[in-house]
Amino acid sequence: MIRTDTVDLTVISAVAFRQKLSAGGSGVGILRYDSKQPGFASISKTSGDPIPAANTPGDLFPTEAFREAIALTAGMPYSKRGSVRLEKKKIVDAAPEPVEEITADDPVIDSAEYQKLVAAYTDKSGKLSYELLNKDLIRFAHVSKTVRAMIEEGDSLKKVRTYIVTTKFRTVTGNKKLADEQAMKMAELLDEVSPKSVFKQLDAELRKMRAANKRK
Repeated sequence: MIRTDTVDLTVISAVAFRQKLSAGGSGVGILRYDSKQPGFASISKTSGDPIPAANTPGDLFPTEAFREAIALTAGMPYSKRGSVRLEKKKIVDAAPEPVEEITADDPVIDSAEYQKLVAAYTDKSGKLSYELLNKDLIRFAHVSKTVRAMIEEGDSLKKVRTYIVTTKFRTVTGNKKLADEQAMKMAELLDEVSPKSVFKQLDAELRKMRAANKRK
């Protein structure tokens, strides 16, 4: 899995990281320099606002700190950590909020590669844009002879999509050996950033291409 650095907050003296919740959805964790008590909040899929965990003290972790944490970690992959060593040589245990276990079957993704992907599809406002991502993938789908052949041969939508995503992600990340499972894990992480379907536009375009091929 991807492992990433924490980001520094300005609202309080602390660091924050993005975390996948065991119940589904995305959350953020905050680790203060002056306390061993970690703070956690899930992220509302409707408003994007933080929802602090019941055991997170509001005096140590104000809502403004969680809002800043959400903004600074937007687009970052999830962090899976037990103990975190801070600059002041304190150990803070971040365990109260359970997260998905890392298994030997998890595809290993380089954090720098994922950040290149996020940077490539970030719009002028600094937000990850599914529209930019889909436009690039759709453009490739229309010029690729391989994609055209796969559609003519009746390959599944999933197979065609995987080929397009992996091929484009190899170019963007610079990793020519990026495996299908690694590329799709990156896509899964992108999808978790928002409740929207990351490849909705691409899938719609591929269906149009398949329909047009059948009319020939």
